[in-house]
Amino acid sequence: MIIEDFNKKLDNMFPDARCELNYNKDYELLIATVLSAQCTDKRVNEVTKVLFNKYDLNTLATANKIDIENIIRSCGSYTKKSSYIIEIAQSLIKNYHGVVPNNREYLESLPGVGRKTTNVVLSNLYDVPAIAVDTHVERVSKRLKLAKPNDDVLKVEKKLMKIIPQELWSKSHHQLVLFGRYICKARHPECQNCSFINDCTSKDKTRI
Repeated sequence: MIIEDFNKKLDNMFPDARCELNYNKDYELLIATVLSAQCTDKRVNEVTKVLFNKYDLNTLATANKIDIENIIRSCGSYTKKSSYIIEIAQSLIKNYHGVVPNNREYLESLPGVGRKTTNVVLSNLYDVPAIAVDTHVERVSKRLKLAKPNDDVLKVEKKLMKIIPQELWSKSHHQLVLFGRYICKARHPECQNCSFINDCTSKDKTRI
């Protein structure tokens, strides 16, 4: 696949791709991204609307864990995620005066925060070129043979970084997420709306 055609097709399908998590403050994006693990952005937005209306960073740091659990329960893994939220708030206040820093090493040291979450946060808050590989990006990359079926998420990320120009990393990330979320879905992909129909290797592909 010619990369110019690849990016052009993504632009045609998703010209205004952006992060679909709602946030008004830097720590809200960080916490929302942590909550999004194994959960849809739509559900996270419903939960964070309640969570961030009730708590700010300072009150999250001293919040009752059970209260947080009750709010975020529908996001899954709520016992772990509630602990993550409280510990993240405490760490940000202690180490960075409540500001989410442009510091990959620090962010990846936070509980519940891995490379994918860090890439999302740095890309959206600080315009750091990054490709966050979630389940959607991984699925699309493998179906389009941009990565091998057995590649882990880090290998997928590195391969995409080689294929896609650095200045397009963040934009392409958002486009690939939306592509996987709304068109190249895990089940019943909407192949009739896909610009990559002739490049796809998926056994689930249904030609229209």
